[in-house]
Amino acid sequence: MIEVKNLTKIYGQHHAVDDISFTVEDGEVLGFLGPNGAGKTTTMNILTGYLSATSGQAMIDGVDILDDPEGVKKKIGYLPEFPPIYMDMTVGEYLDTVTKLKKVKEIKRKEMIQSVMEVTRIADMKDRLIANLSKGYKQRVGLAQALVGDPKILILDEPTVGLDPKQIIEIRNLIKGLGKKHTIILSSHVLSEVSAVCERVLIMNKGKIVASDTPENLSKQLQGANRLQIRVAAPEKQAVRLLKDIKGIQSVQFQGEREEGTSDFVVETAADLDVRKTVFNGMARSGYPLLMMRPLDMSLEEIFLKLTHLDKEGK
Repeated sequence: MIEVKNLTKIYGQHHAVDDISFTVEDGEVLGFLGPNGAGKTTTMNILTGYLSATSGQAMIDGVDILDDPEGVKKKIGYLPEFPPIYMDMTVGEYLDTVTKLKKVKEIKRKEMIQSVMEVTRIADMKDRLIANLSKGYKQRVGLAQALVGDPKILILDEPTVGLDPKQIIEIRNLIKGLGKKHTIILSSHVLSEVSAVCERVLIMNKGKIVASDTPENLSKQLQGANRLQIRVAAPEKQAVRLLKDIKGIQSVQFQGEREEGTSDFVVETAADLDVRKTVFNGMARSGYPLLMMRPLDMSLEEIFLKLTHLDKEGK
């Protein structure tokens, strides 16, 4: 659906986007991550046709943006970090204006407006002035304008910035629902949001792509080991002794007593070794019930910080 080849954008001596290539498959939800100044917004502005590239190619649904800019823009719904909403209009008036700007046929405008309001759950706000809406509802109005024209692709730049926790959850659930019908690129600094919504993450730093994979695969690649979180109904010393005696366990870290009479640990093994059955059988033979055992991957925050730090150090 989206194919980027050797894309570069230069301002003077500064490479805002430096020879990047990636693809986004039809129906995929891609998380776009990177520190401030990494080149994310510049890349999205090129994909939406708001900015031209210095060199390289951006294809949308098999069409080069430069060959048919108007046709390509019809396939994209864009929500910038600050939604382009008009405070002195009602929600209905604003969306009617958007349908005209996007050249929706007059016979389909009312149906289109009703549809996008229902999807974004703002139908009951149709006659309210946008200026009087909460931040969360204004963001929903911004999403509604991106959906006008039923584009195949949605590009969302920081869609939950400035929202409270309840509003973030609402917008996150809305985006997950939209992902069933649209290809989505989601740029966000809220890493837990990206992890919850996106199937794959693409991390940029200093204009370059430093990683592109699922959070789970990135965790395994960077960690170089398997980690398990374990809770056992046993005193710390006995549990440590038993765990250290298991072949393949490289380290045992005591995490404290979360429940009375139990001990929590993080154990680490080689990346290609699965010791879960051995741990279970060992604890069972010793008479100590195993209450919890689950894989412990690196968080998206840890992955992000490690990758951008490695790139900064040039390693």
